[in-house]
Amino acid sequence: MAQVSVNDRQLNSVQFARLSEEQARRIHWASLEILERFGARLHHQEAIDLLRQGGAELSDGNLVRIPSGLVERAFSTVPRRVVLYNRAGEPAIRLEGERCYYGPGSDCLHIVDHRTGERRKPVLQDVVDGTLVCDALPDIDFVMSMVLPTDVDQAVADAYQARAMLSHTAKPLILVAYELRGLVDGVEMAEAVVGGADALRHRPLVTCYINVISGTNHNQEALQKLLYLAGKGLPALYIPASTGGVTSPITPAGAVALDNAGVLVGLVLSQLKREGAPYIMTGMQPSPMDMRTMTVPYADPQRGIFQALAHLYRLPSFGWGGVSDSKTVDQQAAAEAALTLLAESLCGGNLIHDVGYLESGLTFSLAQLAICEELIGWIQAFLRGVDVSDESLAVDVIGRVGPEGQYLNQEHTRRHFREAWVPDLLERDDHKTWQRKGVKTLGERAAERVDRILAEHRPDPLPADVLARLDAIVERAAR
Repeated sequence: MAQVSVNDRQLNSVQFARLSEEQARRIHWASLEILERFGARLHHQEAIDLLRQGGAELSDGNLVRIPSGLVERAFSTVPRRVVLYNRAGEPAIRLEGERCYYGPGSDCLHIVDHRTGERRKPVLQDVVDGTLVCDALPDIDFVMSMVLPTDVDQAVADAYQARAMLSHTAKPLILVAYELRGLVDGVEMAEAVVGGADALRHRPLVTCYINVISGTNHNQEALQKLLYLAGKGLPALYIPASTGGVTSPITPAGAVALDNAGVLVGLVLSQLKREGAPYIMTGMQPSPMDMRTMTVPYADPQRGIFQALAHLYRLPSFGWGGVSDSKTVDQQAAAEAALTLLAESLCGGNLIHDVGYLESGLTFSLAQLAICEELIGWIQAFLRGVDVSDESLAVDVIGRVGPEGQYLNQEHTRRHFREAWVPDLLERDDHKTWQRKGVKTLGERAAERVDRILAEHRPDPLPADVLARLDAIVERAAR
């Protein structure tokens, strides 16, 4: 998103703090106490060795207690801003302060077909189509795979996803790899696209979303991927993913304190592996289990807590919005998408992902993505500051027009009327025009926009030799 100058101020987000600074510090101190008193289990020997050499205490094989001083040392070396670049090597996403950027999520098990409304299993073409739509939508800033394709070898589906995304968008990507091998393949593909390892490190086109079991239980695959990215000097998203009342306390503060302990473990490890390694922390509160249905709600209102910690730490955060627990593109889906996008944006989340998710993260919809992109445009217009310059106040214009005048023929109006936000999907016609256009719902209009994009949008292709290199990496992975 662009900064907007408002006299002598620049606003990127209308700041809403869910916590006071004192409350945020109390959660931070609780996380430090968890690590010092009880420790975390690490299921990876290199990670254990790094922490032990750094001054942590090891017991019971893999239980590591981390002193607060080790955490403070990590904060002294981690970068406070992370920049992601597009395929051309231009800065595209500046993760700093309260800047907000938006994109889809990954690996949904189902997709709602935008043409038929059918909930079905996704295929690789859905990843291609979704990437094309993301590339075309101006308020979608980054791309993730959206769905898990079922028509390729599941063991290496991440390689197929990476190839599809890298070849159909110029926007930054967030990869998801099932194990270390998949991440290595994805990074190798990105290096082929941008011109080598040094080019990717200096102008990262990709990062990787790494899920961790909980704040105090770190699985081997997650630790391997974290240390690999740190070693390469590439940004890592290290995301503890507990569920309130199940794998973390049911109370929001307790759940965040536990998951934040995991954030600090990842931070320390990344800096022990390579000082200055870029690190992006979670901005996702653990959702409480709905004890009536035993589902984990995606549109729960407990949001903004981790953003308050990220602002305290001055670290970039990875949140979620544009999500719904509805099963299809309906009124609930639009309402929950709007609420979650607005909440995340007001709280100053940086990377806001999962846009277009339905059914508590199980289902994706391109029509819902298009609706969310429209909502993002509205929110971005709202987040911009208000210009109160002499030109905007227009006192002289008001004087010239007078009490009985009108402003349609004024040069001032011609200069500024295009500054107003105008929707593409949200309907503003009069009733007769709406009827003449077919009495279409928002979901139907969104599906038509998706079809237009798929018919017309063609991003710049990769060179043939680069595509051949990507294909060779996928073929190697599939062997």
